[in-house]
Amino acid sequence: MTEKGIIVGNTSTIRLVHSWDEIEIADLYRAGGWWKEEYDPGELRHLIQGSYLFAVAVDTKTGRAIGMGRVISDGVSDGYIQDLVVLPEYRKTGIGTQIVSTLVKKCVEQGVFWIGLIAEPDTEKFYLPLGFQPMEGHTPLLYQRDR
Repeated sequence: MTEKGIIVGNTSTIRLVHSWDEIEIADLYRAGGWWKEEYDPGELRHLIQGSYLFAVAVDTKTGRAIGMGRVISDGVSDGYIQDLVVLPEYRKTGIGTQIVSTLVKKCVEQGVFWIGLIAEPDTEKFYLPLGFQPMEGHTPLLYQRDR
């Protein structure tokens, strides 16, 4: 099930979806370096459905997923952008920008105005023109179950 696609040039479109081919999404997670081979691609269905928003960039010629991003939110207050990735051969074409812009626009339309993310080192220059600013005085933390 998809919502409106947003055309990015003539080669791709951004779709907000509630489901997608799990193998294609696993390939995107691999491209981001976030996939472990012991993971079950079948579980990605739950990840997509459990996201507040899930955007897929689609190559209009092949129909293949070439990028993705998602928002985790309760739909009332805060939203967090996660898992933004574009396949290497499609990077630096504006697709990542369109994914983030689509997610932010949809959040704002639905009343979610506090939108955060944790960026990888040296990616600030990508996010700054999109309206994101460093959160001075805040430190991202991650639970480590092995400790």
